[in-house]
Amino acid sequence: MSDVRRAKHGRPVHHWRRDLIELAALFTAVAVADVTANLVGHGPDGPALLGLSAAALVMTAGFHTWWTRRHGHAPPASDTGARPPAEGRRAGPSERDAAAGGTALWRLRTTVQDEPGTLAALCTALAGLRIDILSLQTHPLAQGTVDEFLVRAPDGLDANAITRAVRLAGGTETWVERADAHDLVDAPTRMLGLATRTALDAAELPLALRQLLGRCTIRSLPAVSPRSGHRHQDTPVEGALEDTVMRLRAPEGGVITVERPYLPFTPTEFARARALVELDARLGPRIPRGQDVLTLPKGNAITVRRADASDVEAAKEMQARCSRRTLSMRYHGPVGDADRYLNHLLSPRFGRTLAVGTASGRIVALGHLLWDGDETEVALLVEDEWQRRGIGSELLGRLVAMAVEAGCESVYAVTQASNTGMVAAMRGLGLPLDYQIEEGTLVITARLDATAVASRPPYDRAYEQQGVQGDRD
Repeated sequence: MSDVRRAKHGRPVHHWRRDLIELAALFTAVAVADVTANLVGHGPDGPALLGLSAAALVMTAGFHTWWTRRHGHAPPASDTGARPPAEGRRAGPSERDAAAGGTALWRLRTTVQDEPGTLAALCTALAGLRIDILSLQTHPLAQGTVDEFLVRAPDGLDANAITRAVRLAGGTETWVERADAHDLVDAPTRMLGLATRTALDAAELPLALRQLLGRCTIRSLPAVSPRSGHRHQDTPVEGALEDTVMRLRAPEGGVITVERPYLPFTPTEFARARALVELDARLGPRIPRGQDVLTLPKGNAITVRRADASDVEAAKEMQARCSRRTLSMRYHGPVGDADRYLNHLLSPRFGRTLAVGTASGRIVALGHLLWDGDETEVALLVEDEWQRRGIGSELLGRLVAMAVEAGCESVYAVTQASNTGMVAAMRGLGLPLDYQIEEGTLVITARLDATAVASRPPYDRAYEQQGVQGDRD
């Protein structure tokens, strides 16, 4: 193979003399191999010759290894342009990573005794593994202290090695997880960002809590069950913390339950979560205002906007105009109970709702994106007279775009196999779909992390960017 180098002008320079030498060596090797094969196969001393050849190869390999170790780290014949860090200047991240052979970010949490020197012993143990501590948070407990680190460790170091070192340094209940660049944001900055999101949109509260607390399951229960009409158990105004479960008093009197079985909550995390909920309660129900004006293929003009509890009466009037078959496909039960769910569905505490209105302002369709623990459900209801006009696909595309923006990994729809409109709308997303039959109903799950959704951004973001209403064909 020819040695290809780059001159100062950037074009490759080929050394033809080296190419000729390598070609001659190749032909010589082929000739020697042919002679050796003939001697081994036909000569009387073939086995002995084969043994001598093997010994010679072993000696050659040993000499090559010795030579490489002796001269492999010799300085280059010419200056490469690389310079060590200047005196008094700390090496940058890329320089440290190159010197360490690559690094990885980890989040580390452990419990230590609240005694002088315990943190120093822990830091010394991490330094012994060449682990760089980027940030540290302490969470005081009644007994002991929880120390949470963001560290940069060598690539060859795994979670077991880190846990072992922490345990030998006196840490207990240690938890280690890979981190990414988003974890480099300090805690106050992250809290301000989450508070801003919550202040702009009440539907952001569950998402903000999940970003604050990591992988957890969040459930919002209304004060009165929409199915049975019974009142749920009250939660104290100040909330309740029970190891891996926290319960917070929702602003409208319901309960917000947060569960994280793999890692107990600390009082500091509980206080931060309660502060977000209190901010949400003080601001009251709110959603971004604005709307998109669209023109359907048949020429009808419609508007798409966010809906909330103030639209309950208009939504009830739309449901009264829907046929029993349409309502049964949407609610999968007695259609007489349909109105009972609207207060829950239209509350921004439990998700996001899009409403489609006519030029006169009458609601003719609703689309819901509902936070269901750690899963996300999508649901559609289109008035009979306005079906088969592309409204359902329009709503579904916008809801899925919202789910992608919120960081959801998948969305699911519960429908019936005979609901061909919903099945076609889900297939029209162009995403991988899973189909399951559960208790006579069809559950279609779309995986959002596999392919980018070919859809427009949520209407409220587009509205904020444009500043005006725009017709879209």
